[in-house]
Amino acid sequence: MNTATSLDQEKIVLEAKNLRRVVDGDKAIVNDISLAVHKGETLAIVGPSGSGKSSFLRLLNRLDEPTSGTVLLDGVDYTTMSPRVLRRKVGMVMQSAYLFPGTVTDNITFGPRSRGEQVSETRVKELLEHVQLAGYEKRDINGLSGGEAHRVSLARTLINDPHVLLLDEPTSALDEDARASVEQLINTIMHSQDLTNIIITHDMAQAARLADRVAVIKSGKIERIGTVKEVLHDTIA
Repeated sequence: MNTATSLDQEKIVLEAKNLRRVVDGDKAIVNDISLAVHKGETLAIVGPSGSGKSSFLRLLNRLDEPTSGTVLLDGVDYTTMSPRVLRRKVGMVMQSAYLFPGTVTDNITFGPRSRGEQVSETRVKELLEHVQLAGYEKRDINGLSGGEAHRVSLARTLINDPHVLLLDEPTSALDEDARASVEQLINTIMHSQDLTNIIITHDMAQAARLADRVAVIKSGKIERIGTVKEVLHDTIA
């Protein structure tokens, strides 16, 4: 994990500025959230069910559009980018691994192929080794376990070389063994690639294991943000 001092010296990669999303006329599910995440930092977002955690995350790569406010990616307002370009730079791994029919390779290379780009067999092989699925190139997705499917989903995001990785409850749908294995893999990738990460989790202990800082969201607002020790000490003690 990074120290507070080193984070202060790193550049801000992603900054949310007064993000707000209103639905059903007047219900603010995300209400004036501002925060900054530094290069190589992992920020965990926690809070009760229905607090706006996932809604906030979806605003960060414009899966949903904010009612007001914006996001800066490397200092650039993300409304100046096409959503397609933005989502390559701000990749998301969902709670459930939504894979397409076909092979593991078909799924991993889907993004580049949709842009007319060729992906070498070597690149696919290297990426599968990186997510601990060596030799799975030709496997049909219907034969994958839950943990394996999540690894493919992660590889499919990483092939786009994102600047920021968003993870929405990435292990909550898995059994205990798969959860531990995928969490360990995520932790390794986060640090080996110096990615900037935002992870939503209901598991306070997981937040403590993975994150440098933690933000608590309640009723669409940030209630508290700080280091793991500052925010979660009493919760996980």
